[in-house]
Amino acid sequence: MSSCATHSAPEPVFEQPWHAQVFALTVALNEAGRFDWPDWTRRFSQTLRRNGLSRELDGGDDYFNAWLETLEEILVSGGTAEPAEVAAMRDAWEAAYLTTPHGEPVRLPQG
Repeated sequence: MSSCATHSAPEPVFEQPWHAQVFALTVALNEAGRFDWPDWTRRFSQTLRRNGLSRELDGGDDYFNAWLETLEEILVSGGTAEPAEVAAMRDAWEAAYLTTPHGEPVRLPQG
């Protein structure tokens, strides 16, 4: 007689797809030598303190907004991106997100 083990699917590691994307982008930029991890950790800690995020975070939007803020800062300070470029890209993603129908993938317009 065979038994069938019942198990539930694991919970997703990230609440939102963009959380996973910004995490993966950060890791890739680190691996490409754009910054070192101790510098990242120091800056991210400063961002969390600056934003008053002293409570234990659960990996939600508040945490990843701070993560994104740190990534933007490190790209600008390291000369990888200009502040205006970062702001324009952030605005373009926000506009795309706000105008994309629910359930559809968010895409930036070409051009």
